[in-house]
Amino acid sequence: MLAKVLSAAHFGLETVLVEVEVNLAQKGFPGFYIIGLPSKAVEEAKERVKTALANCGIDFPQAKIIVNLAPADLPKEGSCYDLPIAMGILGCLRMVELPFDKSFFYGELSLDGTLRHTKGVFLLGLAAKEKGIKNLFVPALSANECNVFDGIQVYPVESLTKLMSHLNNEQPIKKLDPTKFESESEKVSEEFDFAEILGQEQAKRALEIAAAGGHNILLQGPPGAGKTMLARALSGILPPLTEKESLEVTKIYSATGNIPPGGSLIRQRPFRTAHHTISQIGLIGGGSQPHPGEISLSHCGVLFLDELPEFARATLEALRQPMEDGVVNISRAAGSAQFPSRFMLVAASNPCPCGFWQDPKKQCRCTPRQILSYQNRLSGPLLERIDLHLHVPAVEIERLIPENVPKQESSKVIKQRVKKAREVQEHRFLKTNIHTNAEMKNKHLKKFCHVSPEALRLLKQAASSFQLSARSYFRLIKISQTIADLDAEKRISPNHAAEALQYRLKVQEK
Repeated sequence: MLAKVLSAAHFGLETVLVEVEVNLAQKGFPGFYIIGLPSKAVEEAKERVKTALANCGIDFPQAKIIVNLAPADLPKEGSCYDLPIAMGILGCLRMVELPFDKSFFYGELSLDGTLRHTKGVFLLGLAAKEKGIKNLFVPALSANECNVFDGIQVYPVESLTKLMSHLNNEQPIKKLDPTKFESESEKVSEEFDFAEILGQEQAKRALEIAAAGGHNILLQGPPGAGKTMLARALSGILPPLTEKESLEVTKIYSATGNIPPGGSLIRQRPFRTAHHTISQIGLIGGGSQPHPGEISLSHCGVLFLDELPEFARATLEALRQPMEDGVVNISRAAGSAQFPSRFMLVAASNPCPCGFWQDPKKQCRCTPRQILSYQNRLSGPLLERIDLHLHVPAVEIERLIPENVPKQESSKVIKQRVKKAREVQEHRFLKTNIHTNAEMKNKHLKKFCHVSPEALRLLKQAASSFQLSARSYFRLIKISQTIADLDAEKRISPNHAAEALQYRLKVQEK
């Protein structure tokens, strides 16, 4: 007896349709075999399926059972094949009628026959839409992930017995109603509000510019100056994800299992942090079966790297290509995968090992050699790819007393300005594949950036006087355009260019 069930395999962010072929033969020695390049987790499905069927009151057949996961030359990983294998066996036993060409079956079984939360369900929904599959039978705890696609019926399955009752028209499972994207449906819970940060007006202005244009930023200053607090407050002024961005981020988080049970679309911009001991694979992505790293989990959001010089040199240098291109390509013997990595890099650093080099009040304990060695851990090409460079000085104690500090702007007020600047950029780049000023290539600058003659003269003079590289010069124009957008100006004026210069010239001092 032969039964076929449709499921899927994921490789990176790509999904391939898999036919789970189950053959039950009375001749030959009884056994349970899975073929088609299964991983260890897939091999263990034999025991989970056997025990789940038994605990659901179904006698496991004493026959030779062969399960083929086709195409057989594609590696299969994960526990998502438990449900289709179980349904294939039930189909062979004539206990259910399987709609082979219309439905996906996907999910991990518990030993009692219930279904567990399983990663990759959102990718399954995307594949169903592309392949014309109408019905998805997935774990109830994961069903919300794929309940955003029109024309697809999602059935939240709680257990094998309930699925059998549904397929036999005894007790139907109620399909989920499609949910619509609502960017403001969830309130952003920022860790710090800008109104709580006393002083550091220049740093807050730089972060506003970075958020408005999607620019990378480096905060450098002594310990305790508030670099980490400023970085963590950034999430409170970022604009909400657009629908397209939300789908892109959710795709990555579903593939990595970062969507919690009952979760749906990711609506908040990611804010990821990485410890300086992280490996290159952990940061960039990779592995024998390529998986996304932190830079991809930060897609459309922020990647915060504290104590930047403490990271391994090779790990930091691997950031250069993804920062420039917005994607990372990973090639392994098993195949190649491409992951999006359009993120804002926010980095924090001390000026020296002790942190007090050139501090006006505290004496530095480091030797010139130690200072030079510490600063040389960050290469020139990496620093040039960071748009804004800012010195964050220690705040005077007098300025920390609330009575002496004027009322500070809240994150909510700043966010409105950032949101308006992003809307200007969305309109500007409507017919392109870029979203922010930071993503502009050189060909876009001439088309979209209108620089006044006075501002152009200032930029050329600065480039000549400070011997700026071509990359630094073009990044100056991008920053100037973002400042102009914040001011609701259509042309870049000398004031915009002058403010941009103070954030770029520090690169030349390295």
